[in-house]
Amino acid sequence: MNGIPVEKGPELDVAVSSRVRLARNFADIPFSAKMTPKHQAALVKRMQGIISEYSNYGKLMFADMTSMHPVDRVSLMERHLISPELAESKGNSGAFINENENVSIMVNEEDHIRIQAIFSGILLEKAYRICDEIDSIIAEKADYAFDNKYGYLTSCPTNIGSGMRASVMLHLPALVMSGFMKSILESCTKLGVAVRGIYGENSEAVGDMFQVSNQITLGRKDDETIAAIDAICKQIIDREKALRYQLYKQNIYIFEDRIFRSYGLLGNARVLSTQECFKLLSDVRLGVSMGIIKDINILALNEMLVLSQPATLQKIAGKQLNQEERDVKRAELIRMKIQKMENN
Repeated sequence: MNGIPVEKGPELDVAVSSRVRLARNFADIPFSAKMTPKHQAALVKRMQGIISEYSNYGKLMFADMTSMHPVDRVSLMERHLISPELAESKGNSGAFINENENVSIMVNEEDHIRIQAIFSGILLEKAYRICDEIDSIIAEKADYAFDNKYGYLTSCPTNIGSGMRASVMLHLPALVMSGFMKSILESCTKLGVAVRGIYGENSEAVGDMFQVSNQITLGRKDDETIAAIDAICKQIIDREKALRYQLYKQNIYIFEDRIFRSYGLLGNARVLSTQECFKLLSDVRLGVSMGIIKDINILALNEMLVLSQPATLQKIAGKQLNQEERDVKRAELIRMKIQKMENN
């Protein structure tokens, strides 16, 4: 698998994926800022013992960051299986990842462990149930750092409390094109909701993709947070869908021309940069979701989005590539994917 959720969740035409992440620390180990290599190694060994028999969602295999090539690390990050911070980790760290690549547990990141589940569409409740189940299994075998007043204690104060982040990746081309994205960002900020780029905090929004997540973890129950993010995302989705059809009706020919030009470029280009590829995929995804393009499905486009990223491209090629070589390889990969779907 390629870290691409394959289940067709609700609102898939706008909601690319849903993810829930739980940050936890153990009571008998110093927090990350004061951990020694010995502490890190002991934590990895402890987690291997706890996770070894767990296989409810497929066996969780350990990806060791200390022995992994930098390209492989970044590829895991591009597939949203680990965080950018873990990909850059210098110490003894890693991640337990299941075969379907929709469940992972990061070890020795900012916190001792971070449990996450990811699915296509809006499936926050399902993702949370899986994380909560794994969390309970770990809690049976180890004591978490927990305070009766503040809740789960974390390295970053913004995560204290529930330690949970619930996020949905939304594809919002109509909001971007119409200029309404700014007002959406302002409204979300007032509601205590963060809107970030494709890799979360400090990342850019590319291909009209935005990650919507909770900012508040203290004093709020998990189910309340899930319900709040779910409701806000559905409001944004409704606005996006309404704007898509408004823009379409304003000038059908210009709207379709943009989509089919992008489709034509993806199917024929010999050189594609990451930025251009993401933008073209955004246009084509819009066309597919509105029924304008018939030969491609949304999940296939989600796959192209992941596979066309720099490190994952090099992993597919089996060697390191310079920028020009990556741009050529990216165009070749996209052409082949499109041709295959058109011929089926």
